[in-house]
Amino acid sequence: MEGKFITLTATKIDREHICCAISDKKCKEGYELKKEWLKKEFNNGYVFRRLDERAKVFIEYGPAENAWLPVEAPNYLMINCFWVSGQYKGKGYAKALLQFALDDATREGKDGLVTVAGSAKRPFMSDTKWLLRQGFEVVQSLSSGFVLLAKKINQGATNPKFKETVLTGECSEAKGLVVYYSNRCPFTEYHVHHSLVETAQKRQLPLTVIKLESVEQAQEAPTPATIFSLFYNGKFVTTDISACMDSRFDKIVGI
Repeated sequence: MEGKFITLTATKIDREHICCAISDKKCKEGYELKKEWLKKEFNNGYVFRRLDERAKVFIEYGPAENAWLPVEAPNYLMINCFWVSGQYKGKGYAKALLQFALDDATREGKDGLVTVAGSAKRPFMSDTKWLLRQGFEVVQSLSSGFVLLAKKINQGATNPKFKETVLTGECSEAKGLVVYYSNRCPFTEYHVHHSLVETAQKRQLPLTVIKLESVEQAQEAPTPATIFSLFYNGKFVTTDISACMDSRFDKIVGI
């Protein structure tokens, strides 16, 4: 493994890239909104660490109490986006990034690490099988296909758990398409407000867009995937942002 890692800060972030949507002109607004989101979250103990290359090799985490997720995990660090892509896979970068999080959790006296993933691999979520090989355990599973994974430092600590808002896999808006999203990802703003709007109109499907704009809203969301979650007639469908696109919608959503 070669290369060094850097940790972004509020003062560094304006001159550093954040891995995703680096060159995607359509998502320029979302890219800047993600940077603004990060700046605010840095004040809440959030960490964004990446390889010092023009690549998608990074991890994001912070105190679970401040996480934009409907999870109860006091005194844990919550891993959010965690991605090693392309030519960088299989070279030890993921293990190195995970070790940074473990070291921070130990230094801060946390009970462990926690993250939301899928029972099977889901788009825009961490690889559950890989995390299990690194010592994470499934502490809760949902019928909607989400799992809560924890790697304990303090073996006597209470298990994290999902909030009741996500247990049914349903949202309160029972008609048509409903999307919940936030600016935790630079791709969401464009694809929700352009791609998905056009896709829904073409199919004459009613569309409700709900943007999560605060940690309080995110922690009470009906989905554990607060980057992007698509529902149809009240039922959870997918975390895959590419479902917004006309060419991908029918295959992914299947309606």
